[in-house]
Amino acid sequence: MTEAVSSPEKKPGPIRRLYNWTISWADRPGGTWALFAIAFAESSFFPIPPDVLLLTLCFGAREKWAKYALVCTAGSVLGGIAGWLIGWGLAESVAKPLLAIFDPYNHTQDKIQLWYQEYGFLGILIAAITPIPYKVFTVASGMFSYSLPMLIVASIIGRGFRFFVVAGIIRIFGPTVRPFIEKNLEWCFLAGGALLVAGFVAIKFLH
Repeated sequence: MTEAVSSPEKKPGPIRRLYNWTISWADRPGGTWALFAIAFAESSFFPIPPDVLLLTLCFGAREKWAKYALVCTAGSVLGGIAGWLIGWGLAESVAKPLLAIFDPYNHTQDKIQLWYQEYGFLGILIAAITPIPYKVFTVASGMFSYSLPMLIVASIIGRGFRFFVVAGIIRIFGPTVRPFIEKNLEWCFLAGGALLVAGFVAIKFLH
C-alpha cells in the first residue's frame, strides 16, 4: 500500500515572518522596552512604525492598553527631539543624507517650510497624527531651527492621540479585529504602505 506523500508546509512570506517576529516581543519581558525603542527610532530615522508592536502587545494584554499607548507616545516624543537635534546639529553629515532617502528632490522639505510659515504649530500637529512621515518633519524642523518646544507639545498631543486611539480600538474590538488582521495580514500591510505613500503625496500637493 503506497503511503500518501504529504505536501511540504508552505514557508511564510517576509511580511508574515516580520509579523511573527514582532509578535514574539509581546511574550518577552523586554516587549515594552522594544516598543519604546521602535517608537523612538521611528520618529527620527527608522522606517517601520511602532503601531505593529503596539497592536500585538495590546492583543496579548488588552487591560494594559493605556500603558502601552503611553510608552509608545513617550518613545515617539523623545525620538522626535532626537530627530530635531540631528537636523540642528548634524545637518550636513547626517540630516541631509537621511532626508534624501525620503525626499530625493527636496519637494517635502520645501513643503515643510511652507507649512511652518503658514500653519506653524498646526502643521506639526497634522504630521504627528496623519500618515505623513513624521521623521521628515522632526529632522527638517531641526535643520530649519524651528521651535523645539512647539515640536514637543505638538508631538505629545498628536502622537498621543494617534497611539491611544490605536490601542483603544484594540481594547474594545481586539477579539474581533485580531483574526481579521492575521488572516489578511499581507493586505493590511499593503494598506499601511498605501497610507504611507499617501502621506508623501499629501506633503507634495497640499498647500
